[in-house]
Amino acid sequence: MNPQDDLPGSGPTPPPVKAEPSFTAPAANTAAAAAVPRSLDHVIEQFASDYMKDRRSERRWRVFFRIMWFVLLLMLVLSFVNARRAANVPTGPHTALIEVRGEIAVDAEASAEHLVSALKTAFEDSGAQAIVLRINSPGGSPVQAGIINDEIRRLKAVHRKKVYAVVEEMCASGAYYIAVAADEIYTDKASIVGSIGVLMDGFGFTGAMEKLGIERRLYTAGENKGMNDPFSPENAKQREYTLAMIDQIHKQFIRVVKEGRGKRLKETADTFSGLYWNGEEAVKNGLADKLGNLDYVAREVVKAEEIIDYTPKENIAERLVKRFGASIGAGAVRALQGSIGLR
Repeated sequence: MNPQDDLPGSGPTPPPVKAEPSFTAPAANTAAAAAVPRSLDHVIEQFASDYMKDRRSERRWRVFFRIMWFVLLLMLVLSFVNARRAANVPTGPHTALIEVRGEIAVDAEASAEHLVSALKTAFEDSGAQAIVLRINSPGGSPVQAGIINDEIRRLKAVHRKKVYAVVEEMCASGAYYIAVAADEIYTDKASIVGSIGVLMDGFGFTGAMEKLGIERRLYTAGENKGMNDPFSPENAKQREYTLAMIDQIHKQFIRVVKEGRGKRLKETADTFSGLYWNGEEAVKNGLADKLGNLDYVAREVVKAEEIIDYTPKENIAERLVKRFGASIGAGAVRALQGSIGLR
């Protein structure tokens, strides 16, 4: 017998308590599990917010471009309406003005396309008593100048109207080629007039290429195909051919001047040398007729003081498109011009 069995409170030893499995997660794991859906909700909310911002921004830009196109179209329509309205307004007796400004070239303001169109309009207007070419140009393409000269003479014969050239700062080379088609040439005493000659310029880089160790490789079919190539040595035969060609163009120029000025021209050794004179000297040697400006010619010569400008002007829509530099916009302008005949 065990003495401990008689002690108070003693009795049979209770069986060990079996640990039951617990399904309660630790506190840290519970917080992590709760954070997962919360972070997912945040991502979805952020995505939805960004998507809506992008949609609103896209909508704003779409509206902006639609407004810009509408404004552009409106300007085109207004330009067309104003042009038609101006064309339909009856005009009384007046002096028709056409400006010849800047370089005479295909894509320039003083191109044959622009000036011939203005000349036709001015000659066909019954109110135009005479046409005045106000010239401020250093010259340019002999082809463009020749087209304009030929058309002036043709229109004069058809419509029996006088043409006067008024020189401002300069009437040189190709500009003078145009001026001699006029019945009379007026100039300021300090204007530059003349330069009856032809030039063709360029550069030769063969010496610089040799110093830099650069070799020119030019392959042609035809011995003269690479003529006047600035990176190849000058060929004496080709040089003579080029000089003969520009000399022939010079002779054409001289013939046009003699036909236009007739007996008024006081020819000297320098007349066709490419030299130029001031207006006062130009009158003395017969390159010009009198001193005078546009107002003087309209008032005293044409006897029609009202002056109407027939020079083609770039319309507002074209100018706007060029400033934006939008090629698609320029294409739209050209398409609209073709469809409505805008000039």
